[in-house]
Amino acid sequence: MNFLYNPKHHFNLANLFTMLNIASGLTAVYFIAHHEFFLAIIFAWIGGIFDIVDGKVARKLNLSNEFGIQLDSFADFLSFVLVPVFLIFEAVYVETSGIVMLVCAIVSIYYVISGLRRLIQFNIDAVEGELLRFFVGVPTPLGAILLWLLYLSYIYLLIAPIFIAAAMVVVGVLLNSRVKIPHP
Repeated sequence: MNFLYNPKHHFNLANLFTMLNIASGLTAVYFIAHHEFFLAIIFAWIGGIFDIVDGKVARKLNLSNEFGIQLDSFADFLSFVLVPVFLIFEAVYVETSGIVMLVCAIVSIYYVISGLRRLIQFNIDAVEGELLRFFVGVPTPLGAILLWLLYLSYIYLLIAPIFIAAAMVVVGVLLNSRVKIPHP
């Protein structure tokens, strides 16, 4: 079981937590596809917990490596970009039609591309084992939280889908902005 503590091994302990994040994200996608939105959100948040744990384990046990950096960004793309966009599309935008549906679809694609661009840039700038004091631009987990809040606004405050789409554009812009967010 030494591979769990080997920073060069792809299946070290930190990377296994990242894989649990991926499994949670895939489970959330399954529940969204079956319109079980509450369960999807639970699994998305479980993925978020694994995302926090993988980073802490990687730093504490010195397990950070290039593979883990890339794997973490793929997990973040699934859990914090695709899952919340898919949730909003299936729970909110599906009730629209015509030009509003087209706008909402374009906004969803824009958000996905913004999240992907942000993660790619993060990987380009990442240094193994280095913990930054600030994120430049809104990190994708925070973007996901903002999208969950938009979903809740729609459910409880009955905000129109087009306003949700407008807010998604703002969050998409913030993902790649120069805004500095303190690293927890």
